[in-house]
Amino acid sequence: MRITRYAAGLAAAGLLLTACGGSEAGNQAEDAAENTAEVAEEVDFPAGSTMAELNEAGTITVGTKFDQPGFGLFNPNEEVPEGFDVEIAKIIAAELGIAAEDIEWVETVSANREPFIQNGDVDIVVATYTINDTRKQLIDFAGPYYEAGQDIMVAEGNPEGIEGPEDLAGKNVCSVEGSTPAQNIRDNYPEATLTLFDVYSKCADALAAGQVDAVTTDNVILTGLVAGSDGAFELVGNPFTQEPYGIGLAKGDDEFRDFINDVLEESYENGTWAEAWDRTAGAISGTEAPEPPAVDRY
Repeated sequence: MRITRYAAGLAAAGLLLTACGGSEAGNQAEDAAENTAEVAEEVDFPAGSTMAELNEAGTITVGTKFDQPGFGLFNPNEEVPEGFDVEIAKIIAAELGIAAEDIEWVETVSANREPFIQNGDVDIVVATYTINDTRKQLIDFAGPYYEAGQDIMVAEGNPEGIEGPEDLAGKNVCSVEGSTPAQNIRDNYPEATLTLFDVYSKCADALAAGQVDAVTTDNVILTGLVAGSDGAFELVGNPFTQEPYGIGLAKGDDEFRDFINDVLEESYENGTWAEAWDRTAGAISGTEAPEPPAVDRY
């Protein structure tokens, strides 16, 4: 398996291994490195399709996050990313006849996901990637395969008394450049002072150092950061948006998009989607697999 790093942000690399403590966390990390999907051996794709090209090449390049516990986090012991997004990508690859060890992983951050797709640096992006109309002008999405909600992370004890986004006025709030949560703060809560980094691990560092009052992004991302903070952070627990996560791909490739949607729906039905959740994000958050969202067949 090959890894390509396009950005920094591995400061959080130990979070998944320590989130649940001791050998149990190590066992979960080992489990997460495995593939939950059986690789298809008998496949037949239309000539000239993206699916046929990837199957013939025997590899797929996937963009994902490397700093988000539970969804996409680089495991320095295994030298691979792991998490729910990673497992979703493995499920798609398996249906293309591509084994997990033949996936090329590329680190993507919020600001470079569309350029990486447009430039052909990656075949797909599975990276806590909210579907919205602005992005759909540049790329296409399969899915959604999960729905999150924007929330707020604060220091232990919530010293600033932040209970929701209205309380961010006059506060220094950290998020990531190019992200939907950051744009939401700009548009709807302009009295907050926004500090931006390229990855959320740097926001966590800033919160720990007292340089910011809060961190805001999707609740599932924050849950992983809270779990890895050894009690230093807590989640406000008041989601105030809906964030449907999709799989980014080249604009106009309807055939590939339909294929991925078919794979997602099959994974909902045969249980591999729920297995992927239970072994990754569910293991960190202690939550059972939720009801998966209906894919959008636009």
